[in-house]
Amino acid sequence: MADDKAPQDPFAQDPFEMYRRLWGNLGVPLPGMAMPTFDPKEVDKRIADLRSVEAWLNMNLNMVKFSIQGLELQRAALQAMRAGGSGPEAPKKD
Repeated sequence: MADDKAPQDPFAQDPFEMYRRLWGNLGVPLPGMAMPTFDPKEVDKRIADLRSVEAWLNMNLNMVKFSIQGLELQRAALQAMRAGGSGPEAPKKD
């Protein structure tokens, strides 16, 4: 016997509902999944928004790259100091 008052799964009706909810909480519209826009101004606005996001991501990518390079230099300096500190000892004079 099925319970008629059981809640229905909203994702069963619309497979993209999960993505709309996910992206909607971030304030980013789901791009063109349900209905594409035919307004050129809206398309230009979306392009500008996505270019802003792209620039922000590139900036963060460069910061991560510089952090990695800095740590690699630090590691090389530590290895050089360890190698210099434990180098060959000078011969003793009798």
